Amino acid sequence: MSQTLDLFPIGNCTASALIDRRGRYVWACAPRVDGDPFFSALLGGLDPAEPTAQGLWDVEVEDAAEITQSYLRNTPILVTRIVDSAGAALEITDFCPRYRQYGRVYRPLAFVRIVRPVAGAPRIRIRLRPTSNYGERLTPQTVGSNHIRYMGAEVTLRLTTDAPVSHIQEERTFRLEEPVAMFLGPDEGFESDVATAAARMLRETGDYWRSWVRTLSVPLEWQGAVIRAAITLKLCAYEETGAIVAALTTSIPEHEAAAGSGRNWDYRYCWLRDAYYVVQALNRLGAADMLENYLVYLRNLVDQATQGNIAAPTGSVHVQPVYGVGLEPVLTERIAPHLPGYRGMGPVRVGNQAHQHHQHDVYGQIVLSTVQAFFDERLFRPATAEDFAALEPLGERAFELHDQPDASLWEFRGREAVHTYSSVMCWAACDRLGNAAAKLGLAARADYWNGRAAQIRATIEARAWNEDLGRYAATFGGDELDASLLQLVDVRFCAPDDPRMAATMTAVEAGLRRGPYMLRYALPDDFGEPKTAFNFCTFWLIEALHLSGRTEEARRLFEEMLGRRTAAGLLSEDIAFGGEELWGNYPQTYSLVGLINCATLLSRPWSSVR
Repeated sequence: MSQTLDLFPIGNCTASALIDRRGRYVWACAPRVDGDPFFSALLGGLDPAEPTAQGLWDVEVEDAAEITQSYLRNTPILVTRIVDSAGAALEITDFCPRYRQYGRVYRPLAFVRIVRPVAGAPRIRIRLRPTSNYGERLTPQTVGSNHIRYMGAEVTLRLTTDAPVSHIQEERTFRLEEPVAMFLGPDEGFESDVATAAARMLRETGDYWRSWVRTLSVPLEWQGAVIRAAITLKLCAYEETGAIVAALTTSIPEHEAAAGSGRNWDYRYCWLRDAYYVVQALNRLGAADMLENYLVYLRNLVDQATQGNIAAPTGSVHVQPVYGVGLEPVLTERIAPHLPGYRGMGPVRVGNQAHQHHQHDVYGQIVLSTVQAFFDERLFRPATAEDFAALEPLGERAFELHDQPDASLWEFRGREAVHTYSSVMCWAACDRLGNAAAKLGLAARADYWNGRAAQIRATIEARAWNEDLGRYAATFGGDELDASLLQLVDVRFCAPDDPRMAATMTAVEAGLRRGPYMLRYALPDDFGEPKTAFNFCTFWLIEALHLSGRTEEARRLFEEMLGRRTAAGLLSEDIAFGGEELWGNYPQTYSLVGLINCATLLSRPWSSVR
């Protein structure tokens, strides 16, 4: 079986892993989500079942005949049940511990596997083969009486277990007559009985996640899909700093292609745009904890930018579109030569050149992410006048750049233009600063920012509107189509019933829709014409269909998208035009945001059943 994206994430907002349909770890990075892949088989170019496959953690059942998988309800705890040809069976329970302990959340860099016989005594072999330096070699090991230390390039992890250590070290087949617990975590002594501790961790981790889900305000319809998407978005947060990564993987290609085609990117970083959409979606579900933690990240980032640590050439404030989860500004892009890539379709990239781009929409997304804190009385730390003063330089930069060329939200590497979406986000920065100033009672500042917003609006309406075509264009003075034009309604630049918006939507749908799915744009970019559709843009279309009165069509298209999810209930970035396969990094926060937004928009109200 070749590698697919039909993978189940587990995690705890520090550690995360992807587990395939046979219960194998095929991807997990350490010590952070953007670190060296301890388990790298996803990009190893081989079927993980191959004898020489590396970068995996496999509980292999001899003569396996049937495999089923599911999450424990309302948790990211995965249970894999494997039955052999004689009817003997086991269950593997996989999770990363997360629960409150000693007045704080315990979320170690750790992975727990509990393997339990449920019928007979299946024969198993444990293949635990971590890699180092992006697949260059297997990690060196040292062995103790009840543990094995795996010394990676960036971190050493220790496996503590009640299984015979030599069975694991030698990959020896043995009868599973009693449960086996395995804790792969920090390189320190394990002070308690591993089976008892693993059972307690499982119970408390389940309690944590079920309690968190209970705080969500979910729509009546599609609750399971929304809850799974929300849990997974939370797994994409690096809670220590508040960062939210775009996806858990790097270099899953956007479409099937020969090795070296180029459309392979590292998404294990915090794009301010993507993070804005994540907190916006989770806010709609009432998940204020994610917003508050991300605002900590943003406040640190704004300090870093406005205090001159990252200066624009003119000396004014400059904000990059993407940063590391530890606020690192430099994400130098390089190729990892020892990993062949997903199905051998390299290159595998580490880092992302986008940190060097100018993408002017980011100023709007910082303000849009923050403005709720001036109004939301649930928050532990509401925004203050000092926070407003810290945001004003970003508003000034947005005004300065609203009619200047950039690389666009799609991060074109070979061309720049004045993109309508970027300009609209600059307008949103000034408009929302006006709202925040009014809330704080700063009438003069409210007038100032509302005036700035009005000037930007006038510019956009004069230069982005194509009179000959009777619609908005993707660039000032241009005629291109772009799915991001559908976002003019979402940020309240246009009303849904504005005839100009209706004409623009008609043109965007006609030019960019491919069957049920949407392209970002149709023109060739740095790597040629798009060969797959972009899932988030299809969800934008669904929203637009509903807001234009085509609700039944929107619901049908939403159900189509739900039907394209993996067994875990998730989506990647891209999909083949025929819908037969997902492509791009996984799980993709953009796509899960779209799922949540559309479900909340399209669902029947709770009042219909109360």
